[in-house]
Amino acid sequence: MPFLGVQLKRGVKQHLYLQLYQQIKKAIAQGQLKEGQKLPAIRLMAEQLNLNNVTVVKAYQLLEEEGLVIKKVGSGTYIAPLAGRGGDWVLAEEEIELMNQGQISLQSDIINFATATPDPELFPIDDIKVAINYVLDRDGGKVFGYQDSQGYRPLRQAIEDYLARQEIKSQAKNIQVVSGAQQGIDILAKSFLDYGDVVFAEEPTYPGAISAFKSRGARIVSIPIQEDGLDIETLEARLAEYRPRFLYVMSTLQNPTGYSYSEEKKKRIIELSQRRNLTIVEDDSLSELYFKGQAERSLKSFDTAQQVIYIKSFSKIFLPGFRIAFMVMPDEMTTKTIAAKHLSDIFSSSLIQRTFDRLLREGLWEQHLGGMREIYRQKYLFFSRLLEEHLAGLLQYRLPVGGLNFWLSLPAGISSSRLFKYSQVEGVSFAPGSIFFADGKANRFFRLSIASLEKEQMVKGIEILTRVCRKLINEGGKKGEIRYTPLL
Repeated sequence: MPFLGVQLKRGVKQHLYLQLYQQIKKAIAQGQLKEGQKLPAIRLMAEQLNLNNVTVVKAYQLLEEEGLVIKKVGSGTYIAPLAGRGGDWVLAEEEIELMNQGQISLQSDIINFATATPDPELFPIDDIKVAINYVLDRDGGKVFGYQDSQGYRPLRQAIEDYLARQEIKSQAKNIQVVSGAQQGIDILAKSFLDYGDVVFAEEPTYPGAISAFKSRGARIVSIPIQEDGLDIETLEARLAEYRPRFLYVMSTLQNPTGYSYSEEKKKRIIELSQRRNLTIVEDDSLSELYFKGQAERSLKSFDTAQQVIYIKSFSKIFLPGFRIAFMVMPDEMTTKTIAAKHLSDIFSSSLIQRTFDRLLREGLWEQHLGGMREIYRQKYLFFSRLLEEHLAGLLQYRLPVGGLNFWLSLPAGISSSRLFKYSQVEGVSFAPGSIFFADGKANRFFRLSIASLEKEQMVKGIEILTRVCRKLINEGGKKGEIRYTPLL
């Protein structure tokens, strides 16, 4: 009997793949197909319905484009969790905005503490022009041909050398170039997570990772982060309860808190990972922007047993539009990762990869980084003084050792969602704490980022925030919450 009694009409104007797509979509909407349920393999479905494989592939592709199903490399096609679906599903407004990466439409004059995107004025345009022209003259049409899904090999070799300077041992064969860290996280989720798998994550943490893991039907178990790293006691207790597929962390200048792990905790986490056979995903986007003391070693630099997948993005300190990042993968995970990258977009831009390879090899990246670090150091020092002058004693916060983000806390009983609502009216935007927690509930925390702001904007923004905070505190934190998803 055909799957779900599917009936296709031949000889009508509507294509067979559209009929199949619509009937499966209807079955999902009516609850006949439950989240996590596996669809028949393409060949089996084709045999049952007397179709060719291509017809079934096209139907499944349409379902995937609408977020109704998810594909797992080497496993099959599954009905997507409700929280990961797109299309015309009836959901709460905030969930729709989150799924569609809903971003607040900001007026041009608003002071934007929400975004961690660097100021375009800081981009090394002249150096990039020279590098691009060099690559075009050297490689000609090869720049625009199909490339290795794993990444341009000379770039992977340059990254291997770059990592060696960071005390990270790697080989080009284990390096996967990706189009931004978000794609890297998504590839890991698609490749290695099954419906119902458990993922440990810091609390609070990067919302893009939460969304990627949840889109594959994973269960997020949050581990509180302390000023020196994960709460080890809680981590050990949770490991006694669960067998997580991944532990997702940002060990240096964590987003959103700005906290950095102590060396002692890094070593303890590595020891736990080896003893428990726990795979760690370390996300690093800001480690170069240290302003106090010496550069801190990554968690990956302590890894001697290939327990850590290291994701490195350059978007926050280089060019977000370049979409250049990479992952260092364990030997046994590289083949499946390459296959998932190929399915995602075949390969990352060859021109971008070759240009960045040139910048790395010629030392232009290090030169640019030095300039960026000094510019951001001045911003960091200036904003730290502003916080001390205006918010010390009013709000709780801890100055990070570097980076672009400051994590603050209102008094108990007052949520940052209300602060956000009032601040928007006054011309200031920031990132409410709710988006950094897996449960999405309103809380008293919020993040301020100084990435794209000038000193004058910082001064005005803090003055407005201070005034609004005092008003809310005096009101005593009346109830009535609104959830928002700002540009990250």
